[in-house]
Amino acid sequence: MAKLYFHYSTMNAGKSTILLQASHNYIERGMETCLVTARLDNRAGDGRIASRIGIGAQAACFTEETDMFALIEARLAEGPCACIFVDEAQFLTETQVWQIARAVDDLRVPVMCYGLRVDFQGKLFPGSAALLALADEMREVRTICHCGKKATMVVRMGPDGQALRDGDQVQIGGNETYVSLCRRHWRKAMGEA
Repeated sequence: MAKLYFHYSTMNAGKSTILLQASHNYIERGMETCLVTARLDNRAGDGRIASRIGIGAQAACFTEETDMFALIEARLAEGPCACIFVDEAQFLTETQVWQIARAVDDLRVPVMCYGLRVDFQGKLFPGSAALLALADEMREVRTICHCGKKATMVVRMGPDGQALRDGDQVQIGGNETYVSLCRRHWRKAMGEA
């Protein structure tokens, strides 16, 4: 039975590494996969999913205008595909998440989405909010705060080394400006009681 999965975490937890490994596992067993990533995130190059540990693979790209059902349907028309993998899923729109859910239900193909849950201000990304509502299964990819507790939040650091409170929700690149923290240390960094 096909399902919609959402693997979520903070920055630098290894989501892309896990995606690439899961796809490799299918391929190693003689099954085809389809990798998809946000065109917006081209740090590794257009249409490329890459991990900080050095592994990567080519992928189809989506933008806000992409019909995800049509993308998946077109891929399945090319031949067998055991699983669709979507990286940077936080950049999906709510409509696109519904399109993916429809593909899972009607085309009977599993879709595994990987992305951030919240931004540096502690707010859900639209794609993540929709995935939290619609996914059949959710899995947290864990990373740790400097104190050793599970990190569930992320701060964006300014040039002065202080946590930024304002700014665009999306900033591509600058991984070194993000720090994953537990909620208590996030609150402290943001100047909240």
